[in-house]
Amino acid sequence: MARKINEECGVFGIYSKATCDVATQTYYALYALQHRGQESCGIVVNDQGVFSHHKDMGLVPDVFNIDQLEKLGQGNIAVGHVRAATVANANRQNAQPLVVRHVKGPMAIALSGVLLNAAELREQFELGGAIFHTTNATEVIAYTITQQRLKHPSIEKAVEEAIAHFKGSYSFVVMSPTKLIAARDPYGMRPLCMGQCEDGSVVFASESVALDSIGAEFIRDIDPGEIVVADGEGVRSIRTHCGRKCSMCVFEYVYTARPDSVIEGVSVHKARLRAGEFLWKEHPVDADVVIGVPDSGLDAALGLANAAGLPYGVGFIKNRYVGRTFILPTQKQRVNAVRIKLNVVKDTVKGKRVILVDDSIVRGTTSARIVNLIREAGATEVHVRISSPPFTNPCYFGTDIDSRDKLIACKMSHDEICKEIGADSLGYLSIDGIRQIAASDHCDYCVGCFTGEYPMPVPETMPKDKFETKIGAKTDE
Repeated sequence: MARKINEECGVFGIYSKATCDVATQTYYALYALQHRGQESCGIVVNDQGVFSHHKDMGLVPDVFNIDQLEKLGQGNIAVGHVRAATVANANRQNAQPLVVRHVKGPMAIALSGVLLNAAELREQFELGGAIFHTTNATEVIAYTITQQRLKHPSIEKAVEEAIAHFKGSYSFVVMSPTKLIAARDPYGMRPLCMGQCEDGSVVFASESVALDSIGAEFIRDIDPGEIVVADGEGVRSIRTHCGRKCSMCVFEYVYTARPDSVIEGVSVHKARLRAGEFLWKEHPVDADVVIGVPDSGLDAALGLANAAGLPYGVGFIKNRYVGRTFILPTQKQRVNAVRIKLNVVKDTVKGKRVILVDDSIVRGTTSARIVNLIREAGATEVHVRISSPPFTNPCYFGTDIDSRDKLIACKMSHDEICKEIGADSLGYLSIDGIRQIAASDHCDYCVGCFTGEYPMPVPETMPKDKFETKIGAKTDE
């Protein structure tokens, strides 16, 4: 039972002036970022220029144990990654961080992001004789930085020059033998923040919860286009690519980020509460109880209940031992798979008019099954409220929604969707509402998947990777 949309990946990096157990600190940080990707994970430790690394398919506690962390050893710099992937490129080779070794020394890189021109850049390198071992954009970025490193005196200058070649949404951390570098795309579509530990260690992470997990103090968000370097001389910023207003993906606040994170100065929990409040103002209905779909629907449900003056109830118990990529072999099992992951608390809904809050509807099949579960538990009415607008356009920046053909809102009218999922009424948060849940003077938001208007030019089609396509199969190229 695949989740409706892919999560973003998560990155982490730590720089300490003294040799210490950076592997364990990275492990804890990745554990806190696990929600951003469950497909694979990895850690690279730098001990005076010698890199030790381990990565594999699976969750953080499955890939790493005490023995594995001890094998990584002590060091003063480390980078880590949790990855979410499409079914097509889910394999161990694509796990990160990526370690490369070249004439200027080793380098490790962990990426959260999408390069719109990755295929174009890759072809240029291949025509020059480059050999790729993965099918992800991280290796393209690594080649670009390496190429620039051969021309420039420092790794930070190489990163600065390389960013001029990238088109897309990304944040990444790069580790050289002596430096840790963090960078964010000029549009600021992916989150990245900086913190400091009690011992003075500098850390970078996709979300502030990773800093909390190791007791680091949040310092600030990395600005769009900014490159931050941590080394023996301290911390310094390169702002060559800065100047644009942030265009953060609004779905960070709706679904992707953990509710206890703070992104661009806005609490994710409070943003979801506001989404619920706006939902009630836009779509009030007579009801007896409000429930949310775990996990990202819970905060919005609480916000709606508070605004409506209605009881907030625990409507579902989630099986924490079933991953987001839980797969069953037969159609009959897949249809009933939602019962394995979610179980209704019958006393909450029996004999009541229920408002059910969820973060989104993509294809509609999961929503229909959840509504049916509530009806079977005895609810007299089920009113569905969605804390985002209808998906009507592809996302080119990481949520794996690559075709309008897959979106129920492109196939059916509002009333038809309501009937399809078996609800008594259906209400989506408006475009104006979604833009206001995390309102900020210094940050705009990408809402392209709802409006078709993107912060940057997007391709008409996203090319399929030639190494993931069978011979003779049609591609978009």
